[in-house]
Formats: sequence, structure tokens, C-alpha cells
Amino acid sequence: MANTACFIIVGRNDIPIYEAEVGSAAKREDAAQLHQFILHAALDVVQDLAWTTSAMFLKSVDRFNDLVVSVYVTAGHTRLMLLHDSRNEDGIKSFFQEVHELYIKILLNPLYLPGSRITSTHFDTKVRALARKYL
Repeated sequence: MANTACFIIVGRNDIPIYEAEVGSAAKREDAAQLHQFILHAALDVVQDLAWTTSAMFLKSVDRFNDLVVSVYVTAGHTRLMLLHDSRNEDGIKSFFQEVHELYIKILLNPLYLPGSRITSTHFDTKVRALARKYL
């Protein structure tokens, strides 16, 4: 698993609908805010790249010191963003694909309002298990 990893799902209107610190590094007090800042700063780059390519997995789109932002854009323009310090590109792609499948299952739930926060503990548990498996 990556030492530092922060995963976030950002909806169409740039509103975060799911956030998780999935790394195994010791938690600093301000680390969560720094990770959110880096990921949100990369949204403009993602916005530009999403319209120039048909690929869903945009690989690494931004860097901050030794941290890299990798992005997966769904067909509905929801962005799955991962801030990490690993170089395991195949594992990251597999992680994104599996989380995308979980996200589709959430969208198919008739009780879920698209664009609202994902509060399902089952979803959170599955995402963390996938992070341990692939990152």
C-alpha cells in the first residue's frame, strides 16, 4: 500500500461526494487539509484534459513535491481522484476501475440522489479494501 494516499470522488459540479484517507502513513494534523487542497487545485487541469482525450484514466495529471494526482473520469464527468506517492500505475488503474463499478452500483440504488454525498459504510469498507489490495 502507498504510504500516502487520499481518494476523493468529485461530482459534476465540483462538489466532493466521497473522501477517504486510504494510505498507511502516520497521520499529521494538517495532512487531510493539505491533501484536499492539492486535489482541488488539480481540478482545473483535469477539466482541461477531460475534453482533450477520450481515455477515462488520465494517469498522473499534477504533482506536489513527491505526491502525484492520478485521475479517472467517468462518462458522466464524475472525477475519481487519487493523491499518492507510489509508482504502481497498473494497480492504480485497477483500483479506479473497481471503484467505478462500486460507484455505478451506488448510482443504481433508487434511494441515492445523484450528486449527493455517499454515506454508505458498505461503500467505504469496499473502497478501503480495494486500496489495500491495489495501492
